Amino acid sequence: MIPSGGGAVDGVRSRWQRLGLPGLVDVHTHFMPERVMAKVWDYFDAVGPLTGVEWPITYRHEERHRVELLRGFGVRAFTSMIYPHKPEMAAWLNAWAADFAARTPGCLRTATFYPERGVTRYVREAVEAGARVFKAHLQVGGYDPNDERLEAVWGLLAEAGVPVVIHCGSGPVPGKYTGPEPVGRLLARHPRLALVVAHMGMPEYADFMDLAERYPQVRLDTTMVFTEFAERLSAFPVAQRSRLAALGDRVLLGSDFPNIPYPYEHQVAALEGLGLGDDWLRAVLHDNGARLFALPEV
Repeated sequence: MIPSGGGAVDGVRSRWQRLGLPGLVDVHTHFMPERVMAKVWDYFDAVGPLTGVEWPITYRHEERHRVELLRGFGVRAFTSMIYPHKPEMAAWLNAWAADFAARTPGCLRTATFYPERGVTRYVREAVEAGARVFKAHLQVGGYDPNDERLEAVWGLLAEAGVPVVIHCGSGPVPGKYTGPEPVGRLLARHPRLALVVAHMGMPEYADFMDLAERYPQVRLDTTMVFTEFAERLSAFPVAQRSRLAALGDRVLLGSDFPNIPYPYEHQVAALEGLGLGDDWLRAVLHDNGARLFALPEV
């Protein structure tokens, strides 16, 4: 059962301490400008069409409290996943995220983009200024990753080796450009692109594992996958777990904190419950992310 309560700090810490880890690396957490986050929460509260289900926000706290919670859980590195849904929004979000990372130890400087005039310029500026990870949301943004306006962007990011966490699966509902086919065409042109497939590509899990097996720089994040909530919506096929074990060096912890309808501990417990072994779990909870972002040893 999902643990009760929203904090459960000791429960989270005990799980990674048992494994001898220095903490967690979470590649999929959301920090946004206050008014943007409020709109996101309003959307979930209204049972928006991209979710269609009741989605109570467990960590509906002010920004400082949310940061303190992550640190309490033992998350030593995390992201501020931002994403635009229209033109002339991405550069402003990038400026906010740069400031947030500068004043928030442990936050990996995050940036984003949208197919629009000037996109290559502001992505290059973000990379040169130290962006560590980008977010692309094909479902919310409603754009094709193969849009010609993004071609130079993908090439730039592939050359720089900066990872892109990309929401490209068709869950919770399909978008015009979601699914493995558009991403497959993108990777065929940019095989060195370091894509991190959010939610393991839910619900097209097997198809996105195919891409990860074909392209060594493709990774999968665990965001919401295997939790009771996600299993009700789109269960991960039990028959595919052996493939997941084989890809253990390219699976990364993601949580969707704070926008999750259950306590943070449940994501970690769900991964532990797969029974894929402590070595696999250590890699997913910390080591793979620490290696991807070249975090200092502690």
